[in-house]
Amino acid sequence: MNQLVNGHLEKTRKDLVKEMTSLSEAQFNSKADVYKWSIAQVCHHLVLVEKASLKAITWGLKGSNSNQNERKNVPLVLLDRTKKIIAPKIVEPDKGPFEVEQVVNWLNDSREKLINFLSTIEDKSILAEKSMKHPALGELPLDQWIEQIYLHEQRHIEQIKEIKLLLDAR
Repeated sequence: MNQLVNGHLEKTRKDLVKEMTSLSEAQFNSKADVYKWSIAQVCHHLVLVEKASLKAITWGLKGSNSNQNERKNVPLVLLDRTKKIIAPKIVEPDKGPFEVEQVVNWLNDSREKLINFLSTIEDKSILAEKSMKHPALGELPLDQWIEQIYLHEQRHIEQIKEIKLLLDAR
């Protein structure tokens, strides 16, 4: 994995944790709308997505599926928040409530597992050669599965900022 991707993963995670740790437990678990997720649920969703992404990358490396599709413009799809993406059931968050520290620990644990696994891949070029189906993006090269982790977090950091504004406006 190249330094640029590592840097993006690290910076985005720092930004996410900064947004979370400034909140009280009540703010963390409050919903701006009964039909929307709380900030805590958004963060739990991010933990679940990172874990699911690691599983997908692992399966993709074991499989024989070579990447015969074009590379996707992942930033265009994930950073455009005007287009709603429905979370698959497997990455839907629990209802909570959650504690900020608990979720930060989960985020740290999932990231550590991801980085440790990726460090075991001797020839990183294989990540561009193999692919797995992504629920929102279709067939996706494994290196782009890694890219979508931090882009997905960036998308949700913006959502968290919006939720904060809505909660403050009450």
